[in-house]
Amino acid sequence: LDQRSKWDPQVALVDEIFPIYDVDAANIAMDFQYGDCIRLGIGYCQTKSNPLVDAREQLILCGIQELPGNGCVIWGTEMEEWHNNLMPGEKRMTRSKSHLFSIALVPRDDNSFDVEYILQLEVGGVIPNFLTTPVLVETIKSMLRYAKTQFSDDDVLAPYLKTQAEKEDFMINQRQSLLIPF
Repeated sequence: LDQRSKWDPQVALVDEIFPIYDVDAANIAMDFQYGDCIRLGIGYCQTKSNPLVDAREQLILCGIQELPGNGCVIWGTEMEEWHNNLMPGEKRMTRSKSHLFSIALVPRDDNSFDVEYILQLEVGGVIPNFLTTPVLVETIKSMLRYAKTQFSDDDVLAPYLKTQAEKEDFMINQRQSLLIPF
């Protein structure tokens, strides 16, 4: 929430409510076709109300896939209405639905990378798109401006930039449970 609130003034709550710790099972289920799943879980998000839109909530299955060549994809898709029992609290708000969001980060060279951001969003409610689209566009622009400041700060990036050998050592240590007979 602290990081997202720096670029999204509408956010009220962001929480990973059901982390999935067995990412090895996820990789096996995906037949290792989509990179190495390093994080997976169900997240909950609330936005604040404003003069145009009442508060919204979302329930999203999210993951991070590491790709060959040090790239990664951060993705999410909205859970269905019949998953509402997973949401915290009793009172339901209007559902805003991110049918799909994806951020792909692919290194271009040692000092730069390409970013692709995809968002398919249904705001929900009865407000016409011509009123909500400018707000969404400005929020995304704000996110990209904030990301630019973070990516240009070596102290912020240092913990995330690891050599391939460090990543492989980490993966071997994390995967050791697959090698233990039951």
